[in-house]
Amino acid sequence: MDRVSSFDEPLKKLLGGATAKVMAEHLDLHTVGDLLHHYPRRYEERGKLTALADLPLDEHVTVVAQVADARILMFNNGRGKRLEVTLTDGSGRLQLVFFGHGVHKPHKELLPGRQAMFAGKVSVFNRKMQLAHPTYQLLDASDADEATEAVDAFAGRLLPIYPACKQLDSWRIAKAVDAVLPSAQDAVDPLPAALREGRGFTPLPEALLKVHRPQTKADIEDAKARLKWDEAFVLQVALARRRYADTQLPAAARRPVADGLLDAFDAKLPFTLTEGQEKVSKEIFDDLATEHPMHRLLQGEVGSGKTMVALRAMLAVVDAGGQAAMLAPTEVLAQQHHRSITEMMGELAEGGMLGGSDLGTKVVLLTGSMGTAARRHALLDLVTGEAGIVIGTHALIEDKVQFHDLGLVVVDEQHRFGVEQRDALRSKGKQPPHLLVMTATPIPRTVAMTVFGDLETSVLDQLPAGRSPIASHVVPAKDKPHFLARAWERVREEVENGHQAYVVCPRIGDDAEEAEGKKGKAKKKTAEEDPEKRPPLAVLEIADELRKGALAGLSVEVLHGRMHPDEKDDVMRRFAAGDVDVLVATTVIEVGVNVPNATAMVIMDADRFGVSQLHQLRGRVGRGSAPGLCLLVSEAHEASPARARLSAVAATLDGFELSRIDLEQRREGDVLGQAQSGVRSSLRMLTVIDDEEVIAAAREEAVAIVAADPELEHLPELRTVLAALLDKDREEYLDKG
Repeated sequence: MDRVSSFDEPLKKLLGGATAKVMAEHLDLHTVGDLLHHYPRRYEERGKLTALADLPLDEHVTVVAQVADARILMFNNGRGKRLEVTLTDGSGRLQLVFFGHGVHKPHKELLPGRQAMFAGKVSVFNRKMQLAHPTYQLLDASDADEATEAVDAFAGRLLPIYPACKQLDSWRIAKAVDAVLPSAQDAVDPLPAALREGRGFTPLPEALLKVHRPQTKADIEDAKARLKWDEAFVLQVALARRRYADTQLPAAARRPVADGLLDAFDAKLPFTLTEGQEKVSKEIFDDLATEHPMHRLLQGEVGSGKTMVALRAMLAVVDAGGQAAMLAPTEVLAQQHHRSITEMMGELAEGGMLGGSDLGTKVVLLTGSMGTAARRHALLDLVTGEAGIVIGTHALIEDKVQFHDLGLVVVDEQHRFGVEQRDALRSKGKQPPHLLVMTATPIPRTVAMTVFGDLETSVLDQLPAGRSPIASHVVPAKDKPHFLARAWERVREEVENGHQAYVVCPRIGDDAEEAEGKKGKAKKKTAEEDPEKRPPLAVLEIADELRKGALAGLSVEVLHGRMHPDEKDDVMRRFAAGDVDVLVATTVIEVGVNVPNATAMVIMDADRFGVSQLHQLRGRVGRGSAPGLCLLVSEAHEASPARARLSAVAATLDGFELSRIDLEQRREGDVLGQAQSGVRSSLRMLTVIDDEEVIAAAREEAVAIVAADPELEHLPELRTVLAALLDKDREEYLDKG
């Protein structure tokens, strides 16, 4: 069998249809190679029992434990039988229950003192952890059945515990792995020999054997070191090739002209740029001056002045005769950007109009909800080149939109924007336009190297002068209701001092939503017992309560995604003008909303938001000279992970520190996100947050290899493995993402 094909062999040929079907449907494993890369999650030592005390609720687990006690109980006047088995492991106890006809076999086998592997879903009954009808395998049985094989197979060894599912236990997966393990010899090794030997790595076939059937703990470490490196390296080679290919594309160099629009803008700025803004602007201008497209990620702390940096880049491109487009994820944000950019530019944004500057250009807005006449006008200004700058939502991507000469695309909030959209806009230039991606969610360096590995990165981590500190506090509404009353008093005090406030809720709470939530009524009772079960607090309800109660007499308005765009714009304008005291909103205000007079924010059900989202929201206050206040209201229990998350947010304003905490809690599945699904599924051993050195070193090696041999002509094995990782869909994901 040739070296690749045994890895490509469908599992059903080796394992039988039923097992292969479950593996395909529930674990996304289709070939021998897939199964060999389905690594154990952890290893049990014979005789060393799992900590039953740490079992996660509602998860499918595998435990090795000893039977302490087993008894049959009758119920339903003797008509029903229940077997209750108590397991122990020194750290805690766990109850197993079997019902009806299912009690006979376990009653004979699960005798006190016996040891076995058990798998099932952890639930709670009568305040006790339990597994109902778990599958199990005896580890010390003496009769010649499957159990003996298990003892022989596992005697004195480390037991691999695989990521499993309800339909397939860990030990059945282990058996399937045994069937395909001989194929590990056919693994194609992607590492160039010099690199492998230089770093002293175990050969790949050996690493696969060691990870699945380790004899010692050193075997596991050996295998992990090798397999992590492979994942990081293959991915970084793919990204390095992408960056190399980008440098081969043609683009028009866009250099700002002396005494042009950019100089005129800089001359009228009422403040000086921060050192960080100067440094990042230089990186961007250097990229724009080259004849291949810029691909740069600008990540900045909330409020670090990214929009100013992006605007100066757009003005430089207009100076050089091109057009610039800024893409925002929502209409509220597009309108906000349009408003703040035209205000910053003043008469420079009125090119060709009476009273406008001779150096000026038109700045147009293009969104889906615009009237036909306004839209037609904006489209005309774009195709003639009259408008140098356009700001819009994904409406900019529609086929009808034609540019005179698109030179720069700025994408705001990458994580909200699909990769396809970014690509579609890129195709609107005569040549590929330069690309600047902005994100206000600080990303740890390794994630940037992995998720945005095809982009060069600039970081703005200084706040402009005049930004005020923000004090953040957790308000435990359930334990200390008087704290919540005090929170509303603080809001009132801010308003009395001439300032304004935001109140953020997770839900809108209108009828359309309630219709979906009818099931909620049946759950009323459990909601009182468990705050997790109650629906999240809603904008409309809270606004109503505040108007009648704690904030009576103040001007309280609502803002949410289901309002008509004109209505939203009107509320935002009045809030910005100071006519509204308190804005009760959903997360539509999360990014880019800039009202310097708003000093206080109360986030209801704060535990329902992610760490980076809370950090984003908090960044809406303290934007002026008065200090900001952010109150995180939660009913979560003091010892819960949710409360720990809130305390972390309250303890620091450093977004990079928070993004690290966020990632540690969520792991990378969510962080790499759907847009990178082609990449994500290839990370099985590597954890982006813990393996910083591995990723950085792999990136360095990858860059050197691609620079020397862009087509990998001298590295056929690496090419083969890359092709398997980057099948067509994934290649496109990397392409666009």
